Amino acid sequence: MSEKKLIDDCFYVEQKRYGLWDSKDLEGNGLVTSLTEEQCISATRAYLKWKQEGFPESKNYEGTVGGKL
Repeated sequence: MSEKKLIDDCFYVEQKRYGLWDSKDLEGNGLVTSLTEEQCISATRAYLKWKQEGFPESKNYEGTVGGKL
């Protein structure tokens, strides 16, 4: 296990069991889990930005096929 690294003075990243990386806010609340440190930092930055500015609209897709088989 590695020690926590402070990123952008906003959140910490730390390597956990099985090579996974976790990010936590300054209060210790879990944010994101990723396979690599770089992915964890990138995903956490995006998550915190969306949390401030609003999350992008999600799109729904219909999975039915019309017509006769």
